[in-house]
Amino acid sequence: MIANAVKQSPLGKDIGGFLTLAIPLASAQVAQATVGLVDTIMMGHLGTESLAAGGLASTLFQFCLTTVSGIVMAVSPLVAEAYGAGQTARVEHIARQGLWLVLVLSLPLMVMIGHLDTGLLALGQPEAIATRAAPYFQFIVWGIFPALGFAMLRSYVSALSQAHIVTIIVIIGTLVNITGNYVLGFGKLGFPRMELAGLGLSSGLSFWLMFIIFLIYTLKHPQLKHYRFLHNFHRVNLKILQQLTTMGVAIAITIALEYGLFATVTFLMGILGTDMLAAHQTVYQTMYIIFMVPLGMSYAMTARVGQWFGQKDMNGARRAGYVGMVIAGLFMLVTAIALVVYRRQVIGIYINIDHPDNAQVLALAIPMLLISSVAQLLDGIQRVAMGALHGLQDTRIPMVISGLAFWGVGLTSGYVLGFTLGFEGVGLWIGQSIGVAVAGLISILRFQRLTGRRATVLSIKP
Repeated sequence: MIANAVKQSPLGKDIGGFLTLAIPLASAQVAQATVGLVDTIMMGHLGTESLAAGGLASTLFQFCLTTVSGIVMAVSPLVAEAYGAGQTARVEHIARQGLWLVLVLSLPLMVMIGHLDTGLLALGQPEAIATRAAPYFQFIVWGIFPALGFAMLRSYVSALSQAHIVTIIVIIGTLVNITGNYVLGFGKLGFPRMELAGLGLSSGLSFWLMFIIFLIYTLKHPQLKHYRFLHNFHRVNLKILQQLTTMGVAIAITIALEYGLFATVTFLMGILGTDMLAAHQTVYQTMYIIFMVPLGMSYAMTARVGQWFGQKDMNGARRAGYVGMVIAGLFMLVTAIALVVYRRQVIGIYINIDHPDNAQVLALAIPMLLISSVAQLLDGIQRVAMGALHGLQDTRIPMVISGLAFWGVGLTSGYVLGFTLGFEGVGLWIGQSIGVAVAGLISILRFQRLTGRRATVLSIKP
């Protein structure tokens, strides 16, 4: 009886609603991140040069795709608001313009990705690396439209609290991608050995498969088929398109600032030596996989807060936001404890910790892992808090917060600790953690202030 009462309470409903969205979205993010790990392993079996070129090409592609996907993610808070307000027609209009935005963004991104091999040369990479990377870019470029389309549809169904299918679709796409990598990359089952070109083609095909399955699902699902967003597709609503673009660009810049910080730290680790970079990579790869969970939670948070925002219930929005932050914090706390307890085993996933040649890497990696355990606790809460702000359609100030916290505080303090004070890799991780903590604290305070202020404003409206 007590359990039923808890479930039926506003808090219980918020917990259940959040988990219903967060679990499939987080699972999908983890599955997608795993593909990158498997790709790296397969590239290694193609040879050292293929690993170097493919790893760099894959990283650049994912950075560009993830950043631009941030623009179409603006669909989520706008659809969630309309859904919360019961505005069916507006939901359809936003989703329709979201697809138009995907079309508009795909063309220039395809041109840019198709010439990234030239960009690698401009950045001082060896010609051999750029030459090997070129076929990967030439094939994966055809997967850009479906990849952006998938990101748009994920934002759309999440805002409508129908995200459970996302995990299934991503798992199907992941299995097809891995199989295609093996068949096309290594020339199995009668196919020619395409190496990196095969990996790029396989990824592109998996993007198309996931997008087509997802689109069919949205058109056939009993609750979703009522939103006829493909009806009158030729009609472009410039006002909604501009609103999506304005909000989306701010989200995309925020993503670029965060990813850019981690990329810069990795570059600085390389300056400190090969062993330092290797140690950093073992820790970073672990943190990246774990971070996918709060990243998925942040998407759920945007939808949940956006729905309350559409109902003009700021108390509900505040409660939903804090529920998500607490759940994210608890999850990251459990993983932090596990990382501390099993730190040697975690490093052992990447290197043979019993081999004498790896003793230095192990000695460098363990303190980094301990610090990153605390950092990922802070980063998880920060990411969900940012998602809550996006649910309130607050995107410009979070962008500024990210820039100042990550680059102004995090990178500066990391450089001072790492190079000036001589703490090296540990100092860079500490600085990075400080930046994350500052971003998280400011984001939480801003969410509290906005929900309180808007609740007061809405309460006095007739």
